[in-house]
Amino acid sequence: MYENDSRTVMTLDAGGTNFVFSAIRGCKQIACPIRLDAVTDSAARCLEVLTEGFEKVKAALDEAPVAISFAFPGPADYESGIIGDLPNFPCFRGGVPIGPYLAERFDLPVYINNDGNLFAYGEALAGILPEMNARLAAAGSSVRYKNLIGLTLGTGFGGGVVIDNVLLKGDNGCGGDVWLMRNVHYPEKIAEESVSIRAVKRVYAEASGDTRNLTPKDIQFIADGLAEGDRAAAVKAYTDMGVAIADALAHALDIVDGLVVLGGGISKAHKYIIPAIIENLRGWLQMDVVDLTTDEGMNAFLKDTAVEVRVPGSDRTVLYHSEKKTGIAVSRIGTSEAVSLGAYAYALMQIDK
Repeated sequence: MYENDSRTVMTLDAGGTNFVFSAIRGCKQIACPIRLDAVTDSAARCLEVLTEGFEKVKAALDEAPVAISFAFPGPADYESGIIGDLPNFPCFRGGVPIGPYLAERFDLPVYINNDGNLFAYGEALAGILPEMNARLAAAGSSVRYKNLIGLTLGTGFGGGVVIDNVLLKGDNGCGGDVWLMRNVHYPEKIAEESVSIRAVKRVYAEASGDTRNLTPKDIQFIADGLAEGDRAAAVKAYTDMGVAIADALAHALDIVDGLVVLGGGISKAHKYIIPAIIENLRGWLQMDVVDLTTDEGMNAFLKDTAVEVRVPGSDRTVLYHSEKKTGIAVSRIGTSEAVSLGAYAYALMQIDK
């Protein structure tokens, strides 16, 4: 959508360990990333680091940026640019208006959102959604998709929704917050307790009795038969997650009715997660759900099943799409890239309003 746009937006990938600053123009990164240590225990020092990073990026640009836009963890009042009580950033307790601070410091509009929202937005504008529509066109299909649910599987369960190229923010900035949905395994808990790094580790340990301090990557290697451990328990750690995701999607897809794309580190285990999602969605949706990471699923998705029906009393015919379909994909451009592109596009979209 902004591939040929000449405007530059400065961006930030804000992690609990590092802040990585860069800039994007025409949907491409144009500045060498600048990495600085994150500061979590002093608001004043954290703001100094944010200022330093953006100043270094600005100094390296050949023309002035039009905005600053980036993802930052919540809870937050993103509309006002205020970051709130983050467990891993205690310096923001009580609320710190980093958006207004940076806006004054650089005399630029500043846009902040969460990574789930910006991941979905990046995938909708420059990732899986345009790619699938291009594939449908190349296959001669008459179907096109306009809506997307993006899910990030990592430390937590992030999500975002894009409807007809518009990011769903919600009146309270809570649009797309799938992490708070019901947990099908533990109804007294939220979905994130079964869709997160800690969930993979917990389920594997409980099912296997293995007391080693394993990472999700270690557990995936065990599931793949590439490392020592309880293979059945490792597979269960990911299929249980798929069941929990399916329960959340059963409600979300009935409202959004679009494609689904997975991102985040845990999505690398999609060959265990996606089949479990699809199996547990059967019977809960009006549409068929296919796995877009497999040839079989992609072929089924691209097949145009529309038929021509005659208009009564006329020689004219119209296409009848009687079969409804959606697909679950994994990010091809990468989660970090999608978040950065989402931040870039979101800033330009707001400016253009």
